[in-house]
Amino acid sequence: MNREDLNKLTKLCRISCTKEEEEKFLESLSQVLAHVEALQKVDTQGVPCCNMVLETLSNVLREDVPGNLLSREAFLANAPQHVGGMVKVPPVLKQG
Repeated sequence: MNREDLNKLTKLCRISCTKEEEEKFLESLSQVLAHVEALQKVDTQGVPCCNMVLETLSNVLREDVPGNLLSREAFLANAPQHVGGMVKVPPVLKQG
């Protein structure tokens, strides 16, 4: 990981950071990438896929029941921009 990679990453994530934060990020990300590189060297031939760690795991989530909803006007009042009753967001992907 170098400074150019970090600049691309911060642009993609739409974050800004100070020079001190950049140094910390570079060091941390380099350590993470080194760990991932070490994991890629592990021989996993013949090891079956593990889709579920705990066989007895059960769904503990509540039922999805709709509650009181905001009116469209109240919802859009909190949006920075809206068009035609929908929230307008900046584009994430470039065309072309």
